[in-house]
Amino acid sequence: MTEELHGRRGGGRAARQAARAHAHAARAPFLTRTLAPFEVLDEEGLALIEHNADLILQEVGLEFRNDPESLRLLKDAGADVDGERVRFPAGMARSIVQASAPRSYVQHARNPERSVAIGGMSTVFAPNYGSPFVRDLEGGRRYATLEDFQNFVKLAYASPHIHHSGGTVCEPTDVPVNKRHLDMVYAHIRYSDKPFMGSVTATERAQDTVDMAKLVFGDDFVEHNAVTTSLINAASPLVWDGSMLGALRTYAAHNQATIVTPFILAGAMAPVTAAGVCAQTLAEALGGLALTQLVRPGAPVILGSFASSMSMQSGAPTFGTPEPALVLYVMAALARRLGVPFRSGGSLTASKVEDAQAAYESAATLQPTVLGGTNFVLHAAGWLEGGLTIGYEKFVLDADQCGMMGVFVNGVDLSENGQALDAIRHNAPGQHFLGSAHTLANFETAFYRSEIADNNSFEQWLEEGELDARARANRVWKRMLAEYEAPAIDPAVDEALLDFIARRKASMPDASE
Repeated sequence: MTEELHGRRGGGRAARQAARAHAHAARAPFLTRTLAPFEVLDEEGLALIEHNADLILQEVGLEFRNDPESLRLLKDAGADVDGERVRFPAGMARSIVQASAPRSYVQHARNPERSVAIGGMSTVFAPNYGSPFVRDLEGGRRYATLEDFQNFVKLAYASPHIHHSGGTVCEPTDVPVNKRHLDMVYAHIRYSDKPFMGSVTATERAQDTVDMAKLVFGDDFVEHNAVTTSLINAASPLVWDGSMLGALRTYAAHNQATIVTPFILAGAMAPVTAAGVCAQTLAEALGGLALTQLVRPGAPVILGSFASSMSMQSGAPTFGTPEPALVLYVMAALARRLGVPFRSGGSLTASKVEDAQAAYESAATLQPTVLGGTNFVLHAAGWLEGGLTIGYEKFVLDADQCGMMGVFVNGVDLSENGQALDAIRHNAPGQHFLGSAHTLANFETAFYRSEIADNNSFEQWLEEGELDARARANRVWKRMLAEYEAPAIDPAVDEALLDFIARRKASMPDASE
């Protein structure tokens, strides 16, 4: 951290400490948890939810719309297909998934040191996804541009606490809808060397992502290794639409990972109860997960759950409330029982700005995310206004919290150093530990040091401008972008990508959908 950011606090020594902490965090491409996941249901309760999900698949079924190929695959596998309604015999979807879906997988990054393990005891933090608006302290709320998109890719790359470059971190509205996916995928590849997500808004856009990935990694490597992990959302309740199904099949056919995620606002797209939401979420997800394995057995998949409550007075989505946290815990346990990685959570809020509401709601979402054992965390940084907006200041505030979670998941250190018995033995009663050898040996790494929080005296805070957390975060993201240096890339690969993008854009007129 710079003296501009911290003023006289600790001077050069504080800066060196922060730099060392940053370097240490940067060496961990993802979190490896030691804490056992927190459970809210016992075996009997989880089995009941699974039973109810199976009844939904048998009695009500799912609709697979505008995708004859998916209907053919499901029918050939033994499902009852009536028009676009698909009913699954008891246990069919679960057995297909458990027969071949991997329990965990590696998503390879352009820089092998940035590759991430997804599943098991690992947690990967990825940034915000899908917002049409951006916000910063000076400019307020406005439509996102390609420059904003590139900025957030750079911020995710520069943050040691964000492990994944993400996907549609914001919508670059200054680029035609049918062409912007090319610029977004290129930005992830060029301005970061962390793993990234692909386009899912149309089958051909998913194929463009695969083709661009092959220019980077090589055809054979892509066909045998996951280099993208992409988000496939159900059109809840109980519907899968053709555009998402086409993208799902494209990625699965090329052995690329998909996050199969029902998107549910309880009370609108599902019942209002946690148990009802969980049963419907599991049923919808099982249909999509099974389809990936019918396309290509062994294709990596993640069971996703995005469930939120809503105001029964206004119909607006709400975040950070207890009911979605309970759903998250249950769905994480159900994913473990099914034997696939789990995605949920993040730093979610309905607040329009980085205020106390945003802090409370984001913390109330992030903590269950980590305690529940989530493997892939989308929306870990930047989310505002129910996802309509990504905030520059919110991004660095959230990333700082992700850094804290990275320390928390390590649990209690029971090594000889962690037990600290020698320090206690050699410290007389009533004597402080500030000068003990143990304290001196551990002072640089003993506690997480926030990049945002101000712990100075009131007088120092006044002297340094009375900055609140938003103002301090504003300085941080600007410094991060000013100091950003793009990772190296093979010039031939870069040239091939730019040529591919130019040819694809020239092949179609601009379109708004």
